[in-house]
Amino acid sequence: MKNSVVYFSASGVTEKLAKRLAEAIGSDIFEIVPRQKYTDKDLDWTDKNSRSSLEMADINSRPEIIKINFDIKNYDNIFIGFPIWWYREPSVVDTFLEQYDFKNKRIIPFATSGGSGMGDTYKYIQSVAKNAVVEKGKRFSPTSDSRELLLWAKTYI
Repeated sequence: MKNSVVYFSASGVTEKLAKRLAEAIGSDIFEIVPRQKYTDKDLDWTDKNSRSSLEMADINSRPEIIKINFDIKNYDNIFIGFPIWWYREPSVVDTFLEQYDFKNKRIIPFATSGGSGMGDTYKYIQSVAKNAVVEKGKRFSPTSDSRELLLWAKTYI
């Protein structure tokens, strides 16, 4: 089985974790890049009118992303990483997911968070990637090391 790590990181925390995971499992890695980068003001979750707050309040929000060279047919397992926003994956991740047919593919979410758990994130992902098998996934501390990531990933690969 061929694995890939795809991630979105607004502040760099999830990016570091995704790179450790990709290195630990020897996979290709791809970044989901929003067309319009998120600023600190955009990410202010205490402001109901911040960009991220408005996006997350609308379940159908799909922020535009820059096209990446990701060929889904080359992968069986897609580890997808992101920060938890409002108890689920950011809408920009949904933009990525809607671009592919995940038939016969497995999505394994992993996340970083200031304190929120994964909640029902896998259900949201499943509603967007209808043909995929979506695992519950796991939230990691930003300081999780390669060994911890590999032990977790081995349950799927």
